[in-house]
Amino acid sequence: MTNVRDYNRELNDKNNATHEKYAYSFDFDVMHPYMIKAFSPYFKKGNLLELGSYQGQFTERLLQHFEDVTCVEASSDAIAIAQERLGNRIQQFEGMFENIDLPRQYDNIVMTHVLEHLDDPVQVLQRVNHEWLSETGRFFLVCPNANAPSRQIAVKMGLISHNAAVTPAEAEHGHRITYALDTLERDASRAGLRVVHRSGIFFKALANFQWDRLLQTDIISKEYLEGCYQLGQQYPDLCSSIMLVCERGSR
Repeated sequence: MTNVRDYNRELNDKNNATHEKYAYSFDFDVMHPYMIKAFSPYFKKGNLLELGSYQGQFTERLLQHFEDVTCVEASSDAIAIAQERLGNRIQQFEGMFENIDLPRQYDNIVMTHVLEHLDDPVQVLQRVNHEWLSETGRFFLVCPNANAPSRQIAVKMGLISHNAAVTPAEAEHGHRITYALDTLERDASRAGLRVVHRSGIFFKALANFQWDRLLQTDIISKEYLEGCYQLGQQYPDLCSSIMLVCERGSR
């Protein structure tokens, strides 16, 4: 029997018994701009679908590149905040990817830090490939990286059992899996998607809460951040997040 999930609760830090945040300043102020930087050379002209738009912070950055943006989000609380933030600049749908009906296909589809939350990720990736991605469209898929140095250090410290472990705090926020590049590409391939580019985003040896503290000081410069991004291009398996760019494959 499948438990009914409360997506509002999963995204609400106040309801988290472990007191670990769902989203950090590091995510919004560092990772979001570098995700856009990593995506933009591969963007296609046309419209865009964001799968899992949360409260619209990343959507706002996407609107700098696309006029026609559609968002799907399962949390009604998050949708309300995004609506207040973005108004009628986007079209929003509330629902689960597994059963939602969307009215058209999309030239760009973005899913960032969402796949690891899904009960059946391959099924949703199949819907991307079979139903939502246009004939010449591209799908941008980003997940937290099991092999990020910050996680590997946590293993050596005894805080987590292994790189791909799902911690209690992650489980409370709805995580079901922690991907590495090989397992992420495995699931994309199972869904029939064709991977055309794989990379990592931002070399990361510190935990998010440590980054949030550092970002409040003058220790970290823009040049240092850019250096971490560039190093991540060289060592994708040591990045905070891993990224695939996919096109429609077998159906």
